[in-house]
Amino acid sequence: MGQESDKGPADQRRTDSGPSAVEKTLGADVRPADKEEVYFHGRPLLRGDLGVVLRGIAYGALPIAAAVLGWMYAGDWFRWYMGAALVLVGLAIAAFPIIKLRCTRYRISSYRIDWERGIFNRKIDTLELWHVDDISFRQTFIDRILGVGSIYIITNDATTPQMRLRGLPNTRQLFDSVKQRIIAVKRQRGVIKLDGGSMSAG
Repeated sequence: MGQESDKGPADQRRTDSGPSAVEKTLGADVRPADKEEVYFHGRPLLRGDLGVVLRGIAYGALPIAAAVLGWMYAGDWFRWYMGAALVLVGLAIAAFPIIKLRCTRYRISSYRIDWERGIFNRKIDTLELWHVDDISFRQTFIDRILGVGSIYIITNDATTPQMRLRGLPNTRQLFDSVKQRIIAVKRQRGVIKLDGGSMSAG
């Protein structure tokens, strides 16, 4: 009696032990078109804009100081409500940069960047990664101490020609991931960067 063959439908199933021949040919940057990986989603850190926050507090302290001096030395003509109004104005000026930062959100993924902002009116700009012409990473000495940084992006998108993402944690790692992904997306779309710095579609 002959030995039965072990081959069957199960042999047609692809295992996940390694990449396919197509993936080996195109490289490790190839990903399923419907899969989107999120690198960062959240608000910028306040310490990333520490200068703006401190400047707002300093400006807000001026009308508060004026109210205190008015209560102490101005005499009867300086009413209590004048001082109260100055204090409210000072608090609003000091709080405005903080509120503005807290109303900003970034969503950075393997295909696009969403930049949401606005205190009263909300605005969302979406940038597809294949539109990016140049990306750079910047981190001052104070930023290094505070553990934050900024990513600057120049694009060929008419609605969003520039984008600055500030106050990001783990900025260097995030920058490397986005930069490599931009290269991969451009390859997938047949966009090639020429020596002169311009972009052309293949």
